Amino acid sequence: MDSLILVLEWEVKNKMKNSEFTYENDRNVEQTIEIKEDDFEFVQEHKNIKDTMLKTKPTTFFKDAFKRFRKNKSSVAGGIILGVLVILAFLLPVTLPSDITDVSPSETKLRPKLFEAGTGFWDGTEKVENIVYDTESGLPDPTSYDSRGVSNIVTSQEGEYFTDTVNEYAYGGYMRLWTNISDSGTIGSLYSDSANINLTYDHTLEIDLAGEGEFDYDLGEFQVYLQYSAYNPETLLYDDVQTIVIQDYSKDYDDIKLDLNQFLLENGYTDSFLAYAKLGFNLKSSSTDQQNLLIEKAVISSTNETENEPLSIISCYDANASLSIAKNTSSGETNVGYWTTTNATVNLFHSNIIYCSFTYDKYEVVYGEEENFKFGGSLIEKYISRGYMTLDTETYMSKANPTDADLQALIDSFEILDDTYCPVRSVTGITTSNVMGVTTYSVIGTVSLYRYMDKGYTSAPRYLFGTDASGKDLLKVTFSGLRTSLILGILTFIVCFSFGLLWGSISGYFGGTTDIVMERFKEILGGVPWIVVMTLCIIHLGSSFATFVLALCLTGWMSTAGTTRTQFYRFKRREYVLAARTLGASDGRLIYRHILPNAMGTIITSSVLMIPYVIFSEATLAYLNLGLQGLDSFGVTLSENQAYISSYPMLIAFPSAIMALLMISFNLFGNGLRDAFNPSLKGSD
Repeated sequence: MDSLILVLEWEVKNKMKNSEFTYENDRNVEQTIEIKEDDFEFVQEHKNIKDTMLKTKPTTFFKDAFKRFRKNKSSVAGGIILGVLVILAFLLPVTLPSDITDVSPSETKLRPKLFEAGTGFWDGTEKVENIVYDTESGLPDPTSYDSRGVSNIVTSQEGEYFTDTVNEYAYGGYMRLWTNISDSGTIGSLYSDSANINLTYDHTLEIDLAGEGEFDYDLGEFQVYLQYSAYNPETLLYDDVQTIVIQDYSKDYDDIKLDLNQFLLENGYTDSFLAYAKLGFNLKSSSTDQQNLLIEKAVISSTNETENEPLSIISCYDANASLSIAKNTSSGETNVGYWTTTNATVNLFHSNIIYCSFTYDKYEVVYGEEENFKFGGSLIEKYISRGYMTLDTETYMSKANPTDADLQALIDSFEILDDTYCPVRSVTGITTSNVMGVTTYSVIGTVSLYRYMDKGYTSAPRYLFGTDASGKDLLKVTFSGLRTSLILGILTFIVCFSFGLLWGSISGYFGGTTDIVMERFKEILGGVPWIVVMTLCIIHLGSSFATFVLALCLTGWMSTAGTTRTQFYRFKRREYVLAARTLGASDGRLIYRHILPNAMGTIITSSVLMIPYVIFSEATLAYLNLGLQGLDSFGVTLSENQAYISSYPMLIAFPSAIMALLMISFNLFGNGLRDAFNPSLKGSD
């Protein structure tokens, strides 16, 4: 046989050696092919040819799916983030020591804190700008910020800011007396309260005015006068009203400073006692422009120091201080020192005000130490009984008339036994009271506020993301709410996915009348808005966890059912399905072993987003006050904090960031599952 092959081979080679063949192709074009000897050489003539072993290993469907999932880096990242969030949602509410069941008013809206105060970053402090500065105390407005938390104060310069509104922290400025154009021809007046002037002492009158051009006001003609009551021999009373013109109507705005005694003597006034004296200003009105008079200072002073205090009633040392005096007291009487106007208006103008910026540490205010704190006797006895401290109050209270030495002995008897929990840090005094024969006492000293709260704090707490408006740890509240929402979402997903998968498989596989009936039922149920279904369930069954699951499951399965039905119509007539049916596969086997695995990628991708959808749905209902009552949830947390979005945005920003991260992670994770469960990609790289 081998010899025959060699002979044939030799003949072919010799006959076809350098031969040419000519033929016509399908277009009737003549083609020529040249055959050479090299065309008949064996390519692998000198190589050993044998079977090779397959290098791949058998694998399972899920192993192969996991391998494909790992190759999608974004999906892996999303899965890791999602896993971390889920772990934290179940771990943090259990491990964090803070209590989120009770409201704690003193701990509300604390800033996020991780590092010690003073580091300037994530240290629980805030930079406060443009707060009114109290020049007397050297601190910001104490009604807004506790001085114990204030540090690094930086103030504005004097003359940098001014106000035209009376403010208890402003100073100086002008009393602006002005008349209306409509009151043309009338005289507007401003006069002080009344006081007695004893001219046996020397007196000085000082008036400082703003001149023309200093401010953008039209200054009018004015008069300065001193009105008093002289002694009337006929009535034996001081009822003879006299008016002394200090300066007659003019536009002379030069400051006035004169010896009042000498001025009165030169102008023929011989009274040595001016009863009920008032200092006043008259201003002429105009028909063309509003007339103004700016009074910075108007002071009558005496060489007799004891007389200066009564004279301050009719003087204006500080425009802001004088105009801050209300007309009437709470009982309806006129306030001492009130300046009265007739036919004119007076208001503050160009008063100095200082603003400051500072660092505020509310943690120091809430958890730090406070001096001069009063501890009730029962509280002191409780601390002693718990073994926190010792204090010999019994010896002190047994004294009928305790002396300073007894008080010092009481102070010296104080000792801290348990430094971890004892709120009393020092004792400086004691007060006693007797009510209906029962004597009680209170100890005065320094308190450690975080120990005084009696919450079991072993040190001043730090809240990584601050506290909310109820004083609860925002980190714990957020993840506690996330845990509730995740459980709600997962339960809803399991029920809806399972039922939707079953419904869609039957509808899509059998088609025909079965599909029509099932689709019409689904359309009728889907025509009812889910918010209506949810509201009706809550109204009739109450706002409970089970009600939410039921309401969400009533319509939540339809999305999965629709996707499953579409996928079954796509795959049920494929060749491999027909081949399996030909081999006798049952309907159940065709559905769950041949069609469903191929459709699972798309179904999972669309269905996995049901969990964040449920969380969003619950959050929406919470904004409508239909949220989970009595339970912490993501929606309830966001709903309660929405009022502080402008004043304290961290309360909304942090939970919103967690929700956004959750949504993005679910999307990335779902995309990875889609590729992993797609059988057409099995074995691909």
